Amino acid sequence: QVQLVESGGGLVQAGGSLRLSCAASGRSFSNYAMGWFRQAPGKEREFVTGISRSGGVTGYADSVKGRFTMSRDNAKNTAYLQMNSLNAEDTAVYYCAARQVHYGGTYYYTEWVQYDYWGQGTQVTVSS
Repeated sequence: QVQLVESGGGLVQAGGSLRLSCAASGRSFSNYAMGWFRQAPGKEREFVTGISRSGGVTGYADSVKGRFTMSRDNAKNTAYLQMNSLNAEDTAVYYCAARQVHYGGTYYYTEWVQYDYWGQGTQVTVSS
């Protein structure tokens, strides 16, 4: 099993930046593909970005492409989400998720049902 703890959320003005972190406990962090999802009030949870086990492959929702960057440091058991050029539509609770990958490792996953473990979420609020 793995436990995930997000940090780095907060209040930022439109156009600003934030960096979210997702710290994973347990062993074999590199056996997990990771993802970030977000959920705004009254809306469904949506995919933001995902990264493969090694970090070599990433994917992004169209709404964040070119503004957000996901990365991971397997030595530190941590995944990151760098968010730039934030706007009010980015306001949401951001969740980190992990999916255990038993073989292969060049995939990321875009559906929340594909993930096995979730963090508690961190609030990101963008003021316009």
